[in-house]
Amino acid sequence: MTISVNNAIQENVSVVNAFFENERLHVRLSDQREIIVPLEAIDWLQWLKEATPEQRSHWEIEPGGFAIYWPDLDDGIEIQHLLALRSLV
Repeated sequence: MTISVNNAIQENVSVVNAFFENERLHVRLSDQREIIVPLEAIDWLQWLKEATPEQRSHWEIEPGGFAIYWPDLDDGIEIQHLLALRSLV
């Protein structure tokens, strides 16, 4: 999948895995990169921060790998949004 960020083609990647460790979301991409997102640092991920470990563990990759979806929470994250984040450190 080609990702468009700010009207420019940026990446041709998809999600291959996701997991949580110490209140951080880890997303592995098809190009071998891993995005690590501290949930407390991203306001628009408050719903995921407040989720139970059981709710967080039940996720799906959307067809084409463009997003991760949590059915129990009825919400998800598109990879283009994660790739658009600036460094949080």
